[in-house]
Amino acid sequence: MSSDIRSAKKLNDDIRAVLEEGSSAILVTVLKSSRLRVGAKLLIRDGQVSTGDLGDEDLNAAAMTEAAKFRSGRDDARTVQVSEIDPKLPDFTDSALLFERIEVEPHLVVAGAGHVGAALARLAALVRYRVTLIDDRAEFVTREMFASPSDALIELVSNQNWAEAISAAVGRGRGVSIAIVTRGHKQDEECLRAALSANPDYIGMIGSKRRTNIVLDKLRAEGCSEDGLRKVRAPIGLDIGAVSPEEVALAILAEVVAERRGGNGASLSVWRRG
Repeated sequence: MSSDIRSAKKLNDDIRAVLEEGSSAILVTVLKSSRLRVGAKLLIRDGQVSTGDLGDEDLNAAAMTEAAKFRSGRDDARTVQVSEIDPKLPDFTDSALLFERIEVEPHLVVAGAGHVGAALARLAALVRYRVTLIDDRAEFVTREMFASPSDALIELVSNQNWAEAISAAVGRGRGVSIAIVTRGHKQDEECLRAALSANPDYIGMIGSKRRTNIVLDKLRAEGCSEDGLRKVRAPIGLDIGAVSPEEVALAILAEVVAERRGGNGASLSVWRRG
């Protein structure tokens, strides 16, 4: 086996490991250059080179520094000229690098397939989230109820045991958001216990302030971590004045996206009206 084939196999294996672990990494690729091999790649995990080589040690170091900045941003991919990264590398001023985020696809677990839950699942699937929709009523999660082409991305789960279903859907929790939109206190409690144990990126629970406080206070009395409870978005969603199930679903998904992307939910035009 040639060294190029071995290197490519090692890179593919490391990328697969990143996805299987639910972690993240930055992949840097040479897009254009007169001195470097176009297509050369560098995989960076936890601030260290995992595998690969761009063809120059100083360039590798500069790419690692830029990868840290890229990781803290919101872009999934960005092309950068080497001259922008480090002007002290004159041999590569005509070179361009592609930075890509390697991570599991965003996964939304919706607990409750009533009007809001169904609308939320459909909307999230339209924006290319992987969606798992759970309900303890089998007739609410039939494929006939979700028959459009975009609904094919929705995994439908019927299970009387909410905790079991949520734990199975969430897995390690990385890249996962949970929206609890069930029909009552009992179901909310079961789902929230399981969600807190799973430690996903986002947990939100529908309901009035009174209803959500009842659930949170009960779990607090049972000994649930105060830090964990503080992370729960309850009532769920951004305040957009939502009324219909579809509008409520939009408010919820907007908050999920804002949490994932680091947004604050403010109007983009607020600077003009300050």
